[in-house]
Amino acid sequence: MPQNSDAKLKSLQPETPPVIISAFADEAANSKSVVEQFAVLAALGLEYYSPRFLNISGEVKNIMKLDKAELKTLKSLQDDYGLKVTSIGSPIGKVKLLDVDDGTHNRFVPFAKYLKEDVATAIERAKALDARLIRGFSFYHPRGTDPAPHVPQAAEQLTAIAEKCAQADVVFALEVEANLIGQNGRLMAELARRVNRPNFICIFDGGNISSQNLDPVRCLAEFQAMRKYLGYLHIKDYRIDPNLEWTGVVDEERLKNFVPCDRGDSGHEAIFRDLRDNLPAIDKKMKKLGLPGVFLELEPHLKGGGQFGGFSGPDGLGVACRALCRLLDYVGLDYQLRTFDHIRRARGF
Repeated sequence: MPQNSDAKLKSLQPETPPVIISAFADEAANSKSVVEQFAVLAALGLEYYSPRFLNISGEVKNIMKLDKAELKTLKSLQDDYGLKVTSIGSPIGKVKLLDVDDGTHNRFVPFAKYLKEDVATAIERAKALDARLIRGFSFYHPRGTDPAPHVPQAAEQLTAIAEKCAQADVVFALEVEANLIGQNGRLMAELARRVNRPNFICIFDGGNISSQNLDPVRCLAEFQAMRKYLGYLHIKDYRIDPNLEWTGVVDEERLKNFVPCDRGDSGHEAIFRDLRDNLPAIDKKMKKLGLPGVFLELEPHLKGGGQFGGFSGPDGLGVACRALCRLLDYVGLDYQLRTFDHIRRARGF
């Protein structure tokens, strides 16, 4: 075989694009003030963020509850700090699929009303902040039941959400999470297969898988099961506590074991190697949807997590970001952070 055959083969392979590091901004701020959130992200070198809980005018509010004046202020501040929105960190889909008492406090909203009010509000947020993505979930099935029989109804409702988003030129991104119908990669893939809309993508979250007492081998398998429909990843990791008996439900007691992505049981090294090999196709899909590429979004919960959010503090988010960069360097995945040249361009030099 000619000596240059390896080089020729390599030249025929698609070039691996860089990933884009983002973060849930509220993870960074002790007070949830937007200025603190944005200052931390900018200092870490990030250019993208997802808004979730924000303190703009003296009160902490979910992104869904901001009024028009607060949205205008938020947009002005993100421009001042050189930030762009990855996705609207909405709780869309974190409601009951069925109106039954299952012992939880999760609310039920008739779907026609939910689509007209909550989903429409999330789309308004996206438009106000120049966002192309809305993050959402796959509905709560009755606690203690098998989620699989509920897939058809959940998919039907998710299809309606995706279609409403498409009318506004917005992409709906479904996150894998315990206790919901889409609680693993296989169920996420089945939901996505049934929805079958170009503006519907899936978000993988390793910590949301390993917190179900699944080891790194199983986490990788769940990632691969949903990879065909993947759009981007949330970066969270979890260390399994062998003293916690698995009951099929992730409760608050389990939400204390989150760790940086190089210390948990999600197996991010293997997941990132798999992502690296498949990144050109996923990146191409995202750019076709009008997005800048594939996001790896920090949501580390290093100081605690819960059903609707989590917290790491400015120090914790820095630890999580450096752990992610070290692991990306180790597996050979390129990424970009702000540089002096970036600052000069922003100032018009």
